[in-house]
Amino acid sequence: MKNVANATNYLDIDTKELFRLYSSDKSNKDIRDILIERHLYLVNLLAKKYINKGVEFDDIYQVASLALIYAIDRYDIEKGYEFSSFATPTIIGEIKKYFRDKVWTLRVPRRIQELSKKISEAKVILEQKNKKHPKVKDIANYIGCTEEDVLEAMEASYGYQPISLDSSNNDDSEDKDITLIDKIGKEESSFGNIEQMDFVNKFIENLNELEVKIFKDRFFLDKTQSAIAKELDISQMTVSRLERKIVEKLRKEYEKNL
Repeated sequence: MKNVANATNYLDIDTKELFRLYSSDKSNKDIRDILIERHLYLVNLLAKKYINKGVEFDDIYQVASLALIYAIDRYDIEKGYEFSSFATPTIIGEIKKYFRDKVWTLRVPRRIQELSKKISEAKVILEQKNKKHPKVKDIANYIGCTEEDVLEAMEASYGYQPISLDSSNNDDSEDKDITLIDKIGKEESSFGNIEQMDFVNKFIENLNELEVKIFKDRFFLDKTQSAIAKELDISQMTVSRLERKIVEKLRKEYEKNL
């Protein structure tokens, strides 16, 4: 009854004072439980950021909750910063660590993940038993599934430990020194440049001679407003005003072409 009474009394104390009390007595579980309860909103908020990333929400919530407890135990209120500012990076860090250590790189159905685990275990058992590397048929018979299921899971397993793009071929062909990244096609940057220049050229057609001069000098030749003003024998304020006008025209023209 005494513990219940103490817990009830603690409920009436503000959070900062609870942290001070807990700092002086880390063995007080009643205070820690109240502090956890008051900050579970933070766990829920941060855990929801990782929904639909290939892991059950309950698993993420559990990791975040343990991180919250860890943060409460380490927090020092005398340093002056808010607990939420201290706990947030701790919780996010633990969640990211969980993803890094436990989660597949690519999103793979749970059925495939579980089957892949069974295949790995079957490989070890069959190899020890038969003293040779098991075939797909042997694995399928041992697990009790089809060969197609085994092949699908084995292919998907690359999502757990992806191959580096810097790795080379494992065969003895002439291409053995060529890495995977050498085989990946890429978009020619010049295609995008052509499209952008076409847009700019069409935009310039709608400017007068003075605006074209300022536009090219400012955005292509990197001239300062004062240099342009001196060259055109006008004030820098006039150059600045015309530049804002040109930029506004450019923005509207761009939005029209989206």
